[in-house]
Amino acid sequence: MTRESGERRQTRGEIEELPSGSLRVRVYAGIDPATRKRRYLQETVPAGPDAARDAEAVRIRLLADVRATRELRARTGSARGRRPAQDAADAGPRRGPATGALASPGQQRGLTVAGIARLAGVSAPTVSKVLNGRPGVAPETRRRVEELLRAQSYRRPEKVTRAACVEVVFYGTLSHLAVEIMRGVKQVAVHHGLAAGFTDVLREASTGRDWSQDLLARRPACVVAVHPGAAPEQLGLLSASGIPLAIVDPTSEPLERIPWVSAANRQGGIAAARHLLDLGHRRIAVISGPPERLSARSRLDGVRAALDAARLPLEKALTRTGIWFSFEDGLNHGRELLRLSAPPTAVLCGNDLQAFGVYEAARQAGARVPDQLSVVGFDDISYARWCGPPLTTVQQPFAEMGTTAAELVLALAAGETVAHAHVELATTLVVRDSTAPPPG
Repeated sequence: MTRESGERRQTRGEIEELPSGSLRVRVYAGIDPATRKRRYLQETVPAGPDAARDAEAVRIRLLADVRATRELRARTGSARGRRPAQDAADAGPRRGPATGALASPGQQRGLTVAGIARLAGVSAPTVSKVLNGRPGVAPETRRRVEELLRAQSYRRPEKVTRAACVEVVFYGTLSHLAVEIMRGVKQVAVHHGLAAGFTDVLREASTGRDWSQDLLARRPACVVAVHPGAAPEQLGLLSASGIPLAIVDPTSEPLERIPWVSAANRQGGIAAARHLLDLGHRRIAVISGPPERLSARSRLDGVRAALDAARLPLEKALTRTGIWFSFEDGLNHGRELLRLSAPPTAVLCGNDLQAFGVYEAARQAGARVPDQLSVVGFDDISYARWCGPPLTTVQQPFAEMGTTAAELVLALAAGETVAHAHVELATTLVVRDSTAPPPG
């Protein structure tokens, strides 16, 4: 490759096909001010007939994000009468002593509140109001200040009195998953003499409230976000305000330097598919979760990898995409699959609720589980043991995910260095009575 073609590829982004058939989109995002290494924005698009089109749309979006960030830094650099690169070097967060480590907010140096105020053309008390989630700031001014805080990688250095509470942010709390994660967080919080509270973002969003501002006003000691719908601006504002933050099961890899915890979703998908293959199934249908969710993409990649290893393609006619991880997804797609002229002998679902929907679709079609149709779920919620027949599923360690996230965020709050930005916890295949060899 010539130097000219290499530079063109770097500035325009690249799309790479992975062995699983998925497409990886990577866009150059400049030099990391802390490590002086190249940074990239990266997303993976699941395989499918529209993968190329979707990957191109992702590439264009990531390029636009990079351009917007550079323009903002250029404007703020000009306002200070300095080179933007020098601003980034001065304002960028610094890593801790361990390779890939995340430093606590107190270890990261950036502009002062007064400096941010000068760049935004507002007073220091106005910036302070934004950082503390207080009212009295015009929406446009608040947006401008938040953009500067994020662009300059601002981290509040001063000590602020915090409530003795670990706050857990959920996007909807009425689920077994949320209860288990909360239980794990509370176990760690109590050990450190703290209370554990929660915020239901879905409910607050329905009333038009901004949960991040409300959270800042309460000044918790730290935050664990279990929130697939959190915008980068909201997470960035929490980080800028000096509130230690960790994320459980994000929609995509956080762009901010925020530690996050997930289950080994890809390995779980591999284990579920191998189980069905070992039973002798060859017509295996898959109902995945929404493709914008990192967990759904990882599980589907795992299933595809296991089938590829068995030299068995994932048939398009047997693949369905759920709008959400819901019972309705399983019911509607299960009906379609069972109406095929050559229906599947097994259905592998993105989660347990989808699997329960397939149960109902099978009942309506007169297909017995597992004699005529094997079904596998993912999550291992409590109902998986009580349904008939008990569901074979991949168990996620929800309580341990909450415990791990709480330990990470409390370590940051104590000024310690977190050695790993991402912690992946093992999943376990739990075999029950919903799977058996295929009929005949």
